[in-house]
Amino acid sequence: MTSRSARKTARTSSEGRAVARTQTLLQGRNGIGTVRRTTLPGGLRIVTETLPSVRSATFGIWANVGSRDETPSLNGATHYLEHLLFKGTRKRSALDISAAIDAVGGEMNAFTAKEYTCYYARVLDTDLPLAIDVVCDMLTGSLIDPADVDAERGVILEEIAMTEDDPGDCVHDLFAHTMLGDTPLGRPVLGTVDTINALTRDRIARFYKKHYDPTRLVVAAAGNVDHAKVVRQVRAAFEKAGALTRTDAVPVAPRSGARTIRTAGKVELLGRKTEQAHVVLGMPGLARTDERRWALGVLNTALGGGMSSRLFQEVREKRGLAYSVYSYTSGFADCGLFGVYAGCRPNQVHDVLRICRDQLDLVASEGLSDEEIGRAVGQLAGSTVLGLEDTGALMNRIGKSELCWGEQMSVDDMLARISAVTPDEVRAVARDVLGQRPSLSVIGPLKDRQAARLHEAVS
Repeated sequence: MTSRSARKTARTSSEGRAVARTQTLLQGRNGIGTVRRTTLPGGLRIVTETLPSVRSATFGIWANVGSRDETPSLNGATHYLEHLLFKGTRKRSALDISAAIDAVGGEMNAFTAKEYTCYYARVLDTDLPLAIDVVCDMLTGSLIDPADVDAERGVILEEIAMTEDDPGDCVHDLFAHTMLGDTPLGRPVLGTVDTINALTRDRIARFYKKHYDPTRLVVAAAGNVDHAKVVRQVRAAFEKAGALTRTDAVPVAPRSGARTIRTAGKVELLGRKTEQAHVVLGMPGLARTDERRWALGVLNTALGGGMSSRLFQEVREKRGLAYSVYSYTSGFADCGLFGVYAGCRPNQVHDVLRICRDQLDLVASEGLSDEEIGRAVGQLAGSTVLGLEDTGALMNRIGKSELCWGEQMSVDDMLARISAVTPDEVRAVARDVLGQRPSLSVIGPLKDRQAARLHEAVS
């Protein structure tokens, strides 16, 4: 069951502290897989999934802030801040932070996306209190020291350079810009050399204070964890840092809205002296809350999600025109993207694009066969379960679900939704999404005549 039918309980401490509301969101069998949520008076949400059979635990804190929350001059600030939270707090130096987790054989990292940021540590279950203390300290007590800001600037500039040296990665940033333009969703998560060089300590500190309020955070833990103990430890850490003073605060709601992407037939070419041409041909997709996303997931799997997919068979297996070819979807709160990627020799780029465009048009007009859809349903269901076989993946699932949807869905419910997708639903979403005029992003050493022909793929 989902959080819509959650069982609620209330708790008040013996010291008379404000009430924390606890809900059982998903009831597992014999306690295994049970998901609970506690909302503290300061608006901080804590969700856990209990798996007593494992010896590890992953603890993470999700912040409802990403690169789409940045102004043009702040582009890259969210990711910059992610780096800086590892640089030291009032209690720990940067070395203390890393050494504490290394000393128990754990792993700690973070990632920044367009709409959220996550900090996490994976440790043995007996070391979970340490992980909670370290990660909570990072989130609530960062110094953002001016010297660290200057030192980390060079690290981030190197990361940007590293990304630009990988055209197979960089082309996806170019595709986002092609489709969404100079908007927060269209700009790169890392920022640019110019924006990173211009960011100051004070601007980053203000960004931190604004977006790392407890009402915008979700704490998630999965593995051999005890929900009540996690809540007590997290609450103590945040209260000690003075971060739960607003007893009447409530969590911010998941992002929402309705953004229409009108880009069609646009071509962007970035000339690079690479051995391959890297292309993304795509169009607007679906927002992550769109009920058709399950059918789109099946469509994406059948079209370009594996070795038996249409695109893999047509481009690689039958013709040997590319080593890597696949399709993918990106869903945001208010819009989405659907793309087809391929990397090939520059003199074969037009053949690859023609085949990809022909397949998109064919599936949009005629749909997929029942056999293809059935195979894709099985593949998607299997990969969904296999992708949740460790505590890190489970922490990601419950943390992101709470932040982005405000509810939880069990694995059984997810499998049921996938299995319930009908051929008619897949064909309908194929018409809606693939029937749109595509746009194109290319990185490679294309000559003028080759470049001029790129518009053929989107005409």
